[in-house]
Amino acid sequence: MAKTAFGPSPALVRALTRLLRPLIRLLIARGVTFPYLMNLLKRLYVTTAEESLAADATVSRLSITTGLQRKDINRIKSEPPPEVVTPQATSLGPRLIGIWLGDPQFRAKRGGARPLARTSTDPKERSFEDLVRMVSTDVRPKVILDEWVRLGIVTVEKGDIIRLKSDAFVPEEGFDEKAYYLGRNVADHIATSVSNLLGEQEPFFERAVYYDRLSPESVAYLRKKAREYGMTALVALNKDALKRADEDAGKAGADRRMALGIYYYDGADEGAADKPPQKPEKA
Repeated sequence: MAKTAFGPSPALVRALTRLLRPLIRLLIARGVTFPYLMNLLKRLYVTTAEESLAADATVSRLSITTGLQRKDINRIKSEPPPEVVTPQATSLGPRLIGIWLGDPQFRAKRGGARPLARTSTDPKERSFEDLVRMVSTDVRPKVILDEWVRLGIVTVEKGDIIRLKSDAFVPEEGFDEKAYYLGRNVADHIATSVSNLLGEQEPFFERAVYYDRLSPESVAYLRKKAREYGMTALVALNKDALKRADEDAGKAGADRRMALGIYYYDGADEGAADKPPQKPEKA
């Protein structure tokens, strides 16, 4: 980390303050206290430092690197790691939705996900059950369907026709499921920014469009257009990624993953506090 003579870069501190503020708002709203967060951060500091230091990750070196006391590090290293459980509908969801949007057997002729019958006796007519069984035979399609209806991912229409909602990449309901995507999507975005900031490799693509001094009517229009343009890009890349994933299945060295995320936000104009730092003009 780049440092000044008196500590971390002021620009980095400003960025951290801005980045953490909405997260702290969420933690307060959901009853996560500062002592709880502090203990979590201690563990993350130790485990992340261990990964960075590798063979040099002695307790003494970890203490110097993290600023934590040796007794805290020894305690953390002796405790079992926290259990990580992914909601079932979330663990299967991305793959199922990806196939539904990208596989010609399930995609509508004009693009997008074709409405599916719950079941079908016609081998040429793919059903929702066929979709689920392409990914897993351990979970009953009805379990996935009931959960997706609860989360607002699909609707069941007359005649047992199941329709995928256009913005189904993130559930409308279900706090645990949305929290999962918060961790996955925001972590990938931050990892992209950190890699670019540290210059660890060829820069990742990271772009955003900013405008201020907009009327509520303009914001409503742009919010709608952002959803349309964003979904077009995601569906198009999903089609290409699905094809590649199928071609790479079973290949040696096929152990990489990718993610493309698109977000939209609007809110009150923050004025000068929201402006990037300006380079001083030359005399």
